[in-house]
Amino acid sequence: MINLSCILGYVKVGVLAVQGDVQEHLDILEKAIASLGFSAKATRIRRKQDLEEASALIIPGGESTTIARLLQQNYLFDPVLKRAEEGMPIMGTCAGCILMAKEGDEEVERTQTRLLSLMDMAVARNAFGRQRESFEADLTISGLSGDFRGVFIRAPAITRVWGDCFVLSRLEDTIVMARQEARFGLTFHPELWGDARIHEIFLESI
Repeated sequence: MINLSCILGYVKVGVLAVQGDVQEHLDILEKAIASLGFSAKATRIRRKQDLEEASALIIPGGESTTIARLLQQNYLFDPVLKRAEEGMPIMGTCAGCILMAKEGDEEVERTQTRLLSLMDMAVARNAFGRQRESFEADLTISGLSGDFRGVFIRAPAITRVWGDCFVLSRLEDTIVMARQEARFGLTFHPELWGDARIHEIFLESI
């Protein structure tokens, strides 16, 4: 497939804009783009054509079952899988991380959430509690110097990884960030603290 963003002379980095904290990711992406000096543009992904024009995709936090259903209703589920097979970098945060996993927990099964199954990992929904139990924590992340402030809101947990998937960060004994090739799964919200370093790592994977 010819990537239209290459023809236009800049890279389009898309944020799936069907549900969730889309604007926050767009804002921090613009900060990361400026920091790296990339010829890139952060853009919303709502249609198949939007996805075809993008070089990378972020699936934001929100509600995983809702996002999965809207992906299907907007005829984006299979195109996302196709672009992933072609090597498109994809990052899923919080709810997006759940969708990236190959295995879910009983709650994923109960809600019949269709997973994208893009990473060799298993997840558990709401592993850190409900909305009122949201919290922040300093994280050590492989590849970053200094701590990163993670914001956990009804956060899932990565319960195990296998195959080509490897751990980038843990909170005590719980896996909170993993990577498999150019695919990233984060159980926290990296877009809410104003620190663009994780988005910079994502941009550098394009």
